[in-house]
Amino acid sequence: MDTIDNMQMLYDSDSFAVVHIQPDAGDDTLPAPLHPELARHGFEIVDKRSGKEVYLDGSWAELFQQQISAWQTSMPTAEEVEDALERYTGLAQNPVVMH
Repeated sequence: MDTIDNMQMLYDSDSFAVVHIQPDAGDDTLPAPLHPELARHGFEIVDKRSGKEVYLDGSWAELFQQQISAWQTSMPTAEEVEDALERYTGLAQNPVVMH
């Protein structure tokens, strides 16, 4: 299974990156331990300036999805998007780790 198929880059700037991670469809050709499944969608927001990231799932992901829907209607400026992302990355405690 290629997990890249389940990740979609939503936003990428010099300061932030936002990736939507969707649930795995599963791969029935592999034994269960070899194909972990993501139960629900989430969003990873990376603050490139601080080198930290936050993963939003559950109710946080739903709130962020509402924010994205509002952006699609209102067409905010890049500054407005980055201000909103900065508020979310205030929750970030995890350093970005390449894997």
